[in-house]
Amino acid sequence: MKTTPAVQLDTVTLKLGQADFFFDCTLAAGQVTAITGPSGSGKSTFLNLVAGFETPDGGRILLEGRDVTGSHPGERPLSLVFQDNNLFAHLDLFTNIGLGLDPGLKLSAAERQEVSDALARVGLAGYEKRKPGTLSGGERQRAAFARALVRKRPLLLLDEPFAALDPALRLSMADLLAALHQETHNTILIVTHDIEEVRRLADEVIFIDAGTILFHGEKRIFLTHRDDDAISKFVLPS
Repeated sequence: MKTTPAVQLDTVTLKLGQADFFFDCTLAAGQVTAITGPSGSGKSTFLNLVAGFETPDGGRILLEGRDVTGSHPGERPLSLVFQDNNLFAHLDLFTNIGLGLDPGLKLSAAERQEVSDALARVGLAGYEKRKPGTLSGGERQRAAFARALVRKRPLLLLDEPFAALDPALRLSMADLLAALHQETHNTILIVTHDIEEVRRLADEVIFIDAGTILFHGEKRIFLTHRDDDAISKFVLPS
């Protein structure tokens, strides 16, 4: 039975300053796709196009079969987690996460319980009244995951979410993300420059170089790919 792709970039073109980008790919639903490549290659631009922060000059962007090329980010069926986790410093965690359900915080009793349940699922039970400034970097990132959980969107985009964390915490957060994916079965796109995150999390890999997709395929094939110098340097760093 044919299923609708989660993400389709149909001959998408974009020019930013002197940089030209061209993306053409289809991503199946329910998979974790690592978006990787050298610094400045276009990884975040790829994610921004999917999210709606950039509008292509040509081509189409489809999410779950719907053309969203001109749609506002808030109208797209996705949640985002960034490196800086985007928590409001003056608000407690309950409010930060509740905003993911209703910007006006008009929450039902069931929705208020959802917020507490989401905190518990990421290991922050009882943290509802804590402010972001009282938390460690890993705890703030867990809170950002909790906000994504309550939104219940089918597509989760992450832009180097663990880059500011120490190596041990990066592994712990990667394990948490993998566990949450097993629970929700949503589609995940994660921008990363860390080969260990690719090995730990990805089902498939998109490798971007100089604004275009150099490789798109299964992780096991990517990790043994030796036909391109840029990929070889990433997989087997000196």
